[in-house]
Amino acid sequence: MERPGEFELIARHFAPIAGPGGLGLLDDAGLLRPARGYEIVVTVDALVAGVHFFPDDPPGSIARKALGVNLSDLAAKGAKPEGFVLSLVLPKGWTEAWLADFAAGLAGMATENGCPLIGGDTVSTSGPLTLSITAFGSVPAGRMVTRSGAQPGDFVLVSGTIGDGALGLKVHGPDRPGWVSKLDEAGRVFLADRYLHPQPRLALALALQQHASAAMDISDGLVGDLAKLLKASGIGAEIELDIVPLSRAVRAAIMADPALAELAWTGGDDYEILCTASEMEYPALAAAAESAGLALTAIGRVTTEAGVARYSEQGTARGFVQGSFAHF
Repeated sequence: MERPGEFELIARHFAPIAGPGGLGLLDDAGLLRPARGYEIVVTVDALVAGVHFFPDDPPGSIARKALGVNLSDLAAKGAKPEGFVLSLVLPKGWTEAWLADFAAGLAGMATENGCPLIGGDTVSTSGPLTLSITAFGSVPAGRMVTRSGAQPGDFVLVSGTIGDGALGLKVHGPDRPGWVSKLDEAGRVFLADRYLHPQPRLALALALQQHASAAMDISDGLVGDLAKLLKASGIGAEIELDIVPLSRAVRAAIMADPALAELAWTGGDDYEILCTASEMEYPALAAAAESAGLALTAIGRVTTEAGVARYSEQGTARGFVQGSFAHF
């Protein structure tokens, strides 16, 4: 059967996802109309098969992850999603059934988070499946939450639980380590889902905008991403690893193999929020998180030692072999 052409594929699978700014995907560009007094926040992430996901992962999961990691960035900036563009580079052997499942996953994530497709491009390659999403959000002028606003004395906070994504990769991958068999089925399913399907914390966006002094999402590991925030803000931090929030499944994995604690703290793929807030603003931020049904845990304080993060575990100083996931 002859494959449909690019424009037919766009009309069939992607035009239904498009919002008003997509102009039916019939034009060369999309259109955003920010409200008066608002600014546009822009973020982009590229994902490559064999690097950021397994080539045989479900296409709907690949799509949800591709958009989800961008929405996570918008959430950390305190931004409201407005739309996204997609560049999809399909490898040899792709099928329309694969593309239909991919588009369905993309549509689900877009609809759930109010972030419609407004444009993009589709091409083929002799290399691996590659996709890049650029997402746009809006914030009141001057209110984007940067990495550089943390101040000495601020609380250091994280949302949700840490380490699920990094351990979920091990559970989901083809070469499962021995500790995976020590987990119950619910734990294995939970961790694999956390790796496959990031959950952007958009419910925290407005509260971050109003109360956080600095924020970013945790994509490359708590330890490595905290180092980036500290560098941007020109400050340091003291962190108590004993109170870093861990899920039941991660705790069970660490019981089976204590060395996994370092992977949980440094491995990445959490897509939780790392932020700072002053003593004055912290109660309101914590209350907003509770109202949104999200856990927000204070794990330390900001110090004046520029760029220095001091970690303690059970009262003893702790260091790390590798601080975070490395892209190169």
